[in-house]
Amino acid sequence: MQKKLTLTIDEEVYDGLRKVIGPRKISHFIEDLVRPHVVKQDLYKAYQDMATDYVRETDALEWVEATCGDINHHEES
Repeated sequence: MQKKLTLTIDEEVYDGLRKVIGPRKISHFIEDLVRPHVVKQDLYKAYQDMATDYVRETDALEWVEATCGDINHHEES
């Protein structure tokens, strides 16, 4: 459920938000900035979501397999 919030900000900041972010995207932009500071993340759910991202997991597996060979060829000092 969404709630309406009224904020008071400097006119220059408001004009910058409208110009850079866009007039219909300001609420979403501010919510994305504020959310990590005020909403406790469910770390287990975040890991589940990452695990179901098959493209990301495939890329990660390729990266891990590619770097394993680097460890075997590392010269000791």
